[in-house]
Amino acid sequence: MGWFDFVRSPGGTSVETLSIPLFPLNTVLFPGGLQPLKIFEQRYLDMAAACMKDDTPFGICLIDKGGEVGTAAVPHPVGTLATVARWEMEQLGILMIDALGGRRFRIIETRVGANNLLEGTVELLAELPPTPLPQERERLLPLLQRIVGDLGPERIPEPHRFDSAEWVGYRITEVLPIQNLAKQKLLELDDPLARLEILEKYLNQRKLLG
Repeated sequence: MGWFDFVRSPGGTSVETLSIPLFPLNTVLFPGGLQPLKIFEQRYLDMAAACMKDDTPFGICLIDKGGEVGTAAVPHPVGTLATVARWEMEQLGILMIDALGGRRFRIIETRVGANNLLEGTVELLAELPPTPLPQERERLLPLLQRIVGDLGPERIPEPHRFDSAEWVGYRITEVLPIQNLAKQKLLELDDPLARLEILEKYLNQRKLLG
């Protein structure tokens, strides 16, 4: 079935798995988020070209050990699928792309392929039913609406789903000036309401909410 497959978990349920190239970075991509990237290493130029040609995703993961350049880094186990939303190459050998975040995944295994490109077999994390934004968390909205207005659709793409607990939590988390490891922990949370509670406490402590 190519890069997309189904396997059976020990409990007998179907698990969606992918074989994808991985792009370890010093950043965290969230579902629905847009991450500008400057690509110049040949392995990632080839990866991006292949993904655009075949209309397939790659995975963005926060680096656990290692660096962005050179030897393949060790990533954190949970990352986000990415597709190329926009691209341009104004200078030969330097590709500028906007990576659009899709579903979250967990790495099952990794291997180093040609040209030191990290590849992985990943399982897609289950998509829960949409969770409406609870009324008691609506006090988060004025701050987020100001941020969205300041950054514009080029940075926070439409549709803007201010009624979605998942969307609101992801959008606030990705713009917060906090350590990447904290963002990673919030990405890994399965409960969008728990994520909102953590964010509200953080913003309250810093008197950033009205």
